[in-house]
Amino acid sequence: MSIGKFVVGFAIGAAVGGVVGLLLAPQSGEETREILSDKSKEICDKTHDAVSEIQGKAEDIVSDMQAKGDELIAKLQDVINKQKKAEEV
Repeated sequence: MSIGKFVVGFAIGAAVGGVVGLLLAPQSGEETREILSDKSKEICDKTHDAVSEIQGKAEDIVSDMQAKGDELIAKLQDVINKQKKAEEV
């Protein structure tokens, strides 16, 4: 099981558990709706932050891979040029 699937499953389980707990709590409907609204906004903000962090990390990885690819291409081009010069002699 991947870590991503575990985190998603954990988040969904926590959200469902929280909603069930609120619905069964001895509060008025208005209080429960307010709590649900606050918690849903909190979860949405946390999700947005997590997605932004993941996107940032992905961009860093892609940038690093691009730099390494460019470096590899330059080394290969250097080897090819050296081979051509060796053949000319």
